Amino acid sequence: MLLKDIAEKLGAKLIGNGEIEITHVANLKTAKEKEISFLSDPKYRAVLSESHAGAVILKEEDVPHAKCAVLVMKDPYVGFAKVAQLLDTTPAIAKGVDSSAVISPEATIGKNVSIGPNVNIQAGAVIGDNVQLGANVVIGPKAKVGNNTKLYPNVSLYHDCVIGDNCLVQSGTVIGGDGFGYANERGEWIKIPQTGRVVIGNRVEIGACTCIDRGAIDDTVIEDNVIIDNLCQIAHNVHIGYGTAVAGGTTFAGSVTIGKYCIIGGTSVFNGHISICDGVTISGMCMVMRSIDKPGIYSSGIPAQTNKEWRITAARTLHINEMYHRLSALEEQVESLTKQLKQ
Repeated sequence: MLLKDIAEKLGAKLIGNGEIEITHVANLKTAKEKEISFLSDPKYRAVLSESHAGAVILKEEDVPHAKCAVLVMKDPYVGFAKVAQLLDTTPAIAKGVDSSAVISPEATIGKNVSIGPNVNIQAGAVIGDNVQLGANVVIGPKAKVGNNTKLYPNVSLYHDCVIGDNCLVQSGTVIGGDGFGYANERGEWIKIPQTGRVVIGNRVEIGACTCIDRGAIDDTVIEDNVIIDNLCQIAHNVHIGYGTAVAGGTTFAGSVTIGKYCIIGGTSVFNGHISICDGVTISGMCMVMRSIDKPGIYSSGIPAQTNKEWRITAARTLHINEMYHRLSALEEQVESLTKQLKQ
């Protein structure tokens, strides 16, 4: 694309030669004359001055440090994301309808749908317009996929579950598998049928090999504009609010409610039946055992140490209870002595 056309689509202020042809996005250090990069952190201004990029997206105050054409935006990182979409070369997940696909005559298929090899669309399923289904995708009975949604190969969408418009689901993800619901009768596990659904809103992206369990009775719900990374486990009846981001490896036990605009760090774990309010940030590897009712940043866990340091820390941890009682006794003695001195 010509740089002037990119500027127009981004609503950016162009300074310099708008006739430059831009073919790729790149980072500042490696960018070449037909590539575009961005600067959002002033500490990289020295890199900017040495960059060979054809153009850079930056803030107004960084313009004097650039030696190439620039696109001025309030948020260069957002601008970079948008230009990356314009220049995206990711191939289509599927083209046309493959002859090996199995499509029930009782399914409803929208316009301009692409269906890859061995896809199975079962009775009562509804597929919206411009949907792309990769190889081996399974759409269960009465499941619904909204317009412009893309499911990469080997995604399974179980019966009655719903995915909204403009969503993207990466390979190997399972949506609507049974929640982990059992009763115990004298040591024997009695399965509880999981009769709820998974309902996913619009503009949701889900990473590879993530599992979202259907509700036990009510639905598991993922609201609009949520992003979920790879290898996450979302148990039955979890509700994730608008605009929340969940990093890889995170596990939610059943009936957790996550508010809007939360940020969940990777490999965090949430106890069941708790609620997290809007605007909470959970740092990586947190163990969240109780509800959180105030926005802010929450952390737990111990940072990595050398093995020698960790062994010492672990050994001392075993004596915490003993140390607590000794400290309490000392506090009582100090308090008693203080009272005596005052008398």
